Amino acid sequence: MFSKSNLLATLVGAIVMFFLGYVIWGLATVDFFTEHTIVNAMKEVPDMGIIALSNIIAVFALSTLYSKWARGHHSTGQGFQFGAWIGVFIGIGMGLLHYATANFMDLTGHIAEAVLDVVFFGIIGAVIAVVYQKTAKKE
Repeated sequence: MFSKSNLLATLVGAIVMFFLGYVIWGLATVDFFTEHTIVNAMKEVPDMGIIALSNIIAVFALSTLYSKWARGHHSTGQGFQFGAWIGVFIGIGMGLLHYATANFMDLTGHIAEAVLDVVFFGIIGAVIAVVYQKTAKKE
């Protein structure tokens, strides 16, 4: 669990998650999601330290799960597939649950969020896989 590959994948993945998340949700889609927000529950100024910590914890969990899922066979495509399934779980599964139980966004917003989650977590999974591939013991 605390292998060099896992810790390095956690570090690299968390950095990518932090900056890619900022580019996607902090810059590129702000106007779109503002239009599809029903109740704005966002803080005026987000706590970047807590965001960074949450990214480290999330990527550590993803990297640990990926290492069990991949069973020593690492590729960018396989990592993307792993991450995309995480995105399906979060974006579609949890997104529909949130749509059914809360008034954060309209359905269009939740659908867009689901698509973004699949791609976003696919990229994170690919990054994790590449780190595992590069740090794998050579035989």
